[in-house]
Amino acid sequence: MNRGFVSFVGAGPGDPELITHKGLRRLREAEVVLHDRLIPPPLLEEVSEGAIVVDVDKAPGRASVGQGHVNWLLVEWARRRERIVRLKGGDPAIFGRLGEEIEAVRSAGIAFEVIPGVTAATAAAARLGISLTERGSAAMVIFTEDYPASIDWDLLARAEGTLAFYMAVDALDSITASLTVLGRDPREPAIVVERAGVDGERVIAGRLGEIADEARRAGVASPAVLLTGPTVAHASVPLSVRRVLARTEI
Repeated sequence: MNRGFVSFVGAGPGDPELITHKGLRRLREAEVVLHDRLIPPPLLEEVSEGAIVVDVDKAPGRASVGQGHVNWLLVEWARRRERIVRLKGGDPAIFGRLGEEIEAVRSAGIAFEVIPGVTAATAAAARLGISLTERGSAAMVIFTEDYPASIDWDLLARAEGTLAFYMAVDALDSITASLTVLGRDPREPAIVVERAGVDGERVIAGRLGEIADEARRAGVASPAVLLTGPTVAHASVPLSVRRVLARTEI
């Protein structure tokens, strides 16, 4: 009998206060919590004393629990316990492989829910006073990964809106070159935000054609998100600034 219930909970971008009230309640009620690397550590202090906490760290570039094993753990724990929380950084539906995990529990006949969270791009924009969409200048916002082969670069170069690239650090040169070669203005304002919403957050401001060099000189490391588009010019970090800004300086 599949008695378990799985809650896929978005932990937010790093600030533990940005989790939703419902997500926090589910976390406190959980009997088992499976969490990724990019979650606010203080949230694990909210887990009840008798709960089981499983780190299913999937850090880029190093050995970790495979996605297939994560799927298996979800199903196995849901068959043994009633309240399971799958805690994911940001929003579960934004580059969180949510679909694969939903399919695993659904195929096993296990009930589930998805509780959204604040994703890194919206958190970075909000903290810098950027509107991702703006009537008359940015009619759309596109979330995409670093440099998948399936991207329609011509579409992105022509898009009259804001582009948000996740996991962008290792591909910044390729991203900016692809966009500008296909016609996107290299003078367009761009910002790289490292560790958005957590201690150690840094902001690198520049132009699209220069931002990769700026980030490299600053030694930007993952996780970081790249935002570019017309509304980025309204950020609280002026584009004339050519240095790294810690959050406390903004």
